[in-house]
Amino acid sequence: MTLEGLLITLIVGAVAGWLAGTLMKGSGFGLVANIVIGIIGAFVGGYVLGMLGVSLGGGLIAAIINATIGAIILLLVIGVLKKATK
Repeated sequence: MTLEGLLITLIVGAVAGWLAGTLMKGSGFGLVANIVIGIIGAFVGGYVLGMLGVSLGGGLIAAIINATIGAIILLLVIGVLKKATK
């Protein structure tokens, strides 16, 4: 991966993690956590949307939307698992 690709991945992850955190709990989780949630969310979103046959197209905005959808799904699953263990 080139430096440019790494920076784009980090930026997409940070934005997607922040958006998902804002939509789910009202605020972000901090820079590092937002990046991690966003990057994992990109994989989850790519998998789930791919299984549904949904394609958002290419480009930076589509990548952010895809990662945000995946991050929201990830946060929902984490929330359900936290409630189940209490």
